[in-house]
Amino acid sequence: MAFGKISLKGRALRYLSGREHSRAELKRKLAPHEEAPGTLDAVLDELAEKGFLSDARYVESVLNRRAGRLGAGRIRQELRQQGIAPDAVAEAVARLQGSELERAREVWRRRFDAPPADAAERGRQGRFLMARGFGSDVVRRVLAGADQPLDDDAG
Repeated sequence: MAFGKISLKGRALRYLSGREHSRAELKRKLAPHEEAPGTLDAVLDELAEKGFLSDARYVESVLNRRAGRLGAGRIRQELRQQGIAPDAVAEAVARLQGSELERAREVWRRRFDAPPADAAERGRQGRFLMARGFGSDVVRRVLAGADQPLDDDAG
């Protein structure tokens, strides 16, 4: 058979062809296939040099895929788990802060069709938003003005 064993580089390229990966995430996935110590780091270095592997591009990918559904808190957690440098995580989260209220309102609108009628419903809606990484201040503002249009929040 012509396939045989797939090289580390081949496996890495296969993963990267599906979506962006952080270096740490790719290293974790490929580690079980490393036969000689140091070869995995050499492959990852080569892919980074050639532009196939980029943590900055991975951050952009996460922001594009997830920011419409998740708050800055969840995105921060996801980026940290994938081994992104703390300064890059902080920069990404700072970029999200300006649209946090608007994004939370949109997530709320897609899930709920009416403002909370009572304390129990308010708690349920608040937990929903907080589980998606929106901060308590943003959640409070969304629930307090759930029936107001987005334009009312100019600041």
